[in-house]
Amino acid sequence: MVKKKGSGLLMVFADVDVEYDADYNAWYREEHLPERLSAPGFLDAALYQAVKGGPRYLAVYELESAAAMQTPEYLHMSQNPTDWTKRISPTAIGRGTVRNIYTQISPEESDPDTMGRGMAPALQIGRMEVPSDIEAKYNDYYDNQRTPRNLTVPGCLFVRRYHAVEGNPQYLTMYEFEHEKVPESLAWEDFRKQDTMHDYIGGNYSHQPGSPGVYRRISPGRAF
Repeated sequence: MVKKKGSGLLMVFADVDVEYDADYNAWYREEHLPERLSAPGFLDAALYQAVKGGPRYLAVYELESAAAMQTPEYLHMSQNPTDWTKRISPTAIGRGTVRNIYTQISPEESDPDTMGRGMAPALQIGRMEVPSDIEAKYNDYYDNQRTPRNLTVPGCLFVRRYHAVEGNPQYLTMYEFEHEKVPESLAWEDFRKQDTMHDYIGGNYSHQPGSPGVYRRISPGRAF
């Protein structure tokens, strides 16, 4: 089995004007994703586009660990961008570009059967700031109540939670879906109405603008 997932993530969010869409998508598909996947510790990658929330584009890189961002091979390609990269990358044309590196906190140990799973057809990404005085209860509720419940929703494949090692906000939750309509289902909505996290944790956490965002995979292309 080829390992596709580790304990780290690189996430790059960007708003890109529609006039750049064709070139931006071609750059990711033909050059940037293959280039990054040639670096040690980069296990898989995909480009997603928002169908709800934002920013509009999201590039996700599955890392063996956050240390993959420090290898000589990655640093060389990062410090020596191609001409295409200089012209069309998120830092060149993107607005509100956010680049964060995360390490997985839940589940603490991933099931070996999930390690060969490729990039999900759709994602829901929550990016949250959580006050320190409610962090313990926030984590307890998410891992022991919200996640197990949401995993019973048809089409919800997996849930992973992360803490930032570079960038903000400090918490990220990634829901992997069979398709982008999962959070519009009656089962998902019923569970959302039943959720009592705010009462349990005794406080409030805040989402970043556009969070939670729902994204569909556009590169590699989907079979449907």
